Amino acid sequence: MQILKRLVSRRYRQTLIQCRRSLSSFPINSSADDLQNQVLDEGKASCRVAILNRPSSLNALNKNIGARLHELYASWEDDPNVGFVVMKGSGRAFCAGGDIFALYHLINEGKMEESKEFFWTLYSFIYHLGTYLKPHVAILNGITMGGGAGVSIPGTFRLATARTVFATPETQIGFHPDAGASFYLSRLPGHLGEYLGLTGEKLSGAEMISCGLATHYSHTEKVPLIEKELENLVTDDPSVIESSLEKYSDVAYPENISALHRIELLDKCFGHDTVEEIIDSLESEASATDDAWCNSTLKKLKEASPLSLKVSLRSIREGRFQTLDQCLVREYRMSLQGISKQISSDFCEGVRARVVDKDFAPKVSFFLFPLQRLYEFSVRYKSFLFPKLNVFILGDVVGSSKLGKSVY
Repeated sequence: MQILKRLVSRRYRQTLIQCRRSLSSFPINSSADDLQNQVLDEGKASCRVAILNRPSSLNALNKNIGARLHELYASWEDDPNVGFVVMKGSGRAFCAGGDIFALYHLINEGKMEESKEFFWTLYSFIYHLGTYLKPHVAILNGITMGGGAGVSIPGTFRLATARTVFATPETQIGFHPDAGASFYLSRLPGHLGEYLGLTGEKLSGAEMISCGLATHYSHTEKVPLIEKELENLVTDDPSVIESSLEKYSDVAYPENISALHRIELLDKCFGHDTVEEIIDSLESEASATDDAWCNSTLKKLKEASPLSLKVSLRSIREGRFQTLDQCLVREYRMSLQGISKQISSDFCEGVRARVVDKDFAPKVSFFLFPLQRLYEFSVRYKSFLFPKLNVFILGDVVGSSKLGKSVY
């Protein structure tokens, strides 16, 4: 384990140097968010707090944030005066995920190396968090989507509130649930992970605690009290931190319309081997019962990229038998293929339609691969989308200094 962490740390130091140098390429007034203040650090006693600080962008993640987080976390991990770490967000979001708007422009400008570094830096930090040697508390008091879940769920504790909104909506933009999603979604009860990953459906804080994505739940008004309690703790003992969180914990139940109340039907439909069979099962149930949940789920699936649905289902199924680092290695390779436009342009077209132009009318291969033809397509490109895993150490790929480069 220590060898693994040293390998990642060495690669990160190179990334940090590159990131600092790249800051000079930004105009001084290029953004309302100060590049040096996108992650704030606070703390006293044994607690250190990392604050994601891009409230105007819902704390969307970029390479600069990933590098800064690693720098802070590495220094705190080595500091004997630091007992544990807390992460939270500024404004109404914990973190809405990766900055896909910026990534879209990087890809269209042909800056593929910068795009690769975006993924490498964030995925590597997620691995760092998943192997962190000190207790970690993520306060998910707001929007927590995509990469926001990735930089919180691998930690020790996740506090959800009434303001928490969780989702992995990547199939709606022609991508796949990434940032470790194939690891944690595949470990949810039954086939809930497949449902969330394919539809991008939202979960409330109450639903997160019910299915295990969160470890604690508290009413929103208690969050300042919890933060003050944690900041004054002098400990590195997870049980002491857990006791402090439990002192402010509340009981919460999913609403009657929650998919968690339909878990048997959900498992029946999403337990099938293919996307086609999942859709057939939902259509059969919908026609027989006119169930509102079946109809809304079908609508979500038909709004997604068909290719993304196939890739995401396979990814979650493979993640069920892999460790976090194996999932991150595979997801990194899949992500680079997803933005390369070698297979399709679904990601850029999905971001354009939903985020940039907001016409909600994606074109190109969103409609070139109807579901009934995707089986043949997915067999043809299976090895391209899911290259054989022959490495398990993030950042130390055989024959390459860059993760996944040897695959291409």
